[in-house]
Amino acid sequence: MKTQNWFLKQADLNPTRLAVTDGREALTFAQLATRVQDLAGHLAAVSHGPRVGLLTKNKLLGYQLALAIMGLGKTIVWLNWRLASEELAWQVEDSALDLVLVDDDLWRADFDDRYRSFSQLLAQPAAPRKLVAEFDHEAVASIMYTSGTTGRPKGVLQTFGNHYASAIASSLNLGLVAGEEWLCVTPLFHISGFSIVMRGLVYGMPVRLMDHFDAAAVTQVLAEEPVTIISAVPYMLKQLLKVRQAGGPAFNPHFRLVLLGGGTIDRASLTASQAAGFQVVQCYGMTETCSQVIALSAADAAAQLGAVGKPLFTTRLKLLEESGEVAIKTPALSPGYLNQPEKMAAKMRDGWYLTGDIGHLNDAGFLFIDGRKDEMIISGGENIFPQEVEQAFLQAPGVAAIAVVGVPDDTWGARPVAFVVGARQSEQALIDYGYAHLAHYKVPRHFFFVDQLPTNAAGKLQRFKLRELAAAKLSQI
Repeated sequence: MKTQNWFLKQADLNPTRLAVTDGREALTFAQLATRVQDLAGHLAAVSHGPRVGLLTKNKLLGYQLALAIMGLGKTIVWLNWRLASEELAWQVEDSALDLVLVDDDLWRADFDDRYRSFSQLLAQPAAPRKLVAEFDHEAVASIMYTSGTTGRPKGVLQTFGNHYASAIASSLNLGLVAGEEWLCVTPLFHISGFSIVMRGLVYGMPVRLMDHFDAAAVTQVLAEEPVTIISAVPYMLKQLLKVRQAGGPAFNPHFRLVLLGGGTIDRASLTASQAAGFQVVQCYGMTETCSQVIALSAADAAAQLGAVGKPLFTTRLKLLEESGEVAIKTPALSPGYLNQPEKMAAKMRDGWYLTGDIGHLNDAGFLFIDGRKDEMIISGGENIFPQEVEQAFLQAPGVAAIAVVGVPDDTWGARPVAFVVGARQSEQALIDYGYAHLAHYKVPRHFFFVDQLPTNAAGKLQRFKLRELAAAKLSQI
């Protein structure tokens, strides 16, 4: 299947409609098409391979260059600017890049001649370049490297068809209203950010870019500009609610919802959001599915607290009988991993994609995620999922963040221990809280207080580091 180049189509259908703004400069779809053609000329003069790397914050020029790459029929390789140079170099080699475009603010002294800053690209004269007229839904539009907590990350292939299917499923889930505008403050190199860009092109919807999350600044934008939706993670929502509760301004009257990914909402945040007059739609998805495939509607949020929801219209869901692993079918599913076809093949069973998450369905058919298959702790023959324990303790007074890992135990095989960020309190108080809310075998016997939890460059928890730290601390007891 092929469709007309999405931003050229919008330039034809809605030439004067706002396409994108960063709060300082705004471009209509017609202006955007002209700009992208100009940039494509500069890019064509220096790009010879089928892929172009892009290292940018949520900047207007970075957004336009992403469109220029696609407009030349090339694939964007999104690079995470939080990575160390050595990590970036590995991904550049793995994707066989001969050109990486770099936001001037992100330039590093150790970049070699494959890297070119935005200003270097624009310094050389070039004529505008005609853009591809169609997007082939089988063609790879983008590659994003999954943030492996151990080992090398994998380059996820995302086709135009994947992005299109994701955008359609999202619109059926959330609905589209006149004057919709989506605030993109999640990184463009992450699927939660880039999916907003692709939805904007498919829907003909303005995208408001912000290059980093600051709760006060985001609150100001939501109060003063006609933004209707923001994508966020639980931490971001909590920070926005804190600003609001401290006397910050109310959001504009058109603002309608937060699309929440990366974890479920707690009751206090849900209640505060409802009191503030906006909805929270929780979702579950991954890089391999080009954003959400399962969602919990605002109407069901209070009654189904802790659930990730039900599959979107274009998604099918089942749980493997032998393990409870979540398996899905969706047209948004990636065709595979760059240079590693066997990795995707290993995750497929009879046409179903195995997510690696263990879950259960309640009587009403809502999915709850118990934890990652590879993070499960088996203690005395009982299965313990860290996420379940963490969710229970996040409701405890004084606990801001918590991570649970398993450590070897001569008697039980393994046992859970916890690392806590928050107000210092006695270990026994936390154990007593756990006994009141969980089966006793799930309650950690040791709680270690830390200033922060270790995460990788994409913000994912690195449990292997906590297991090493737990071993060191337990050896001193």
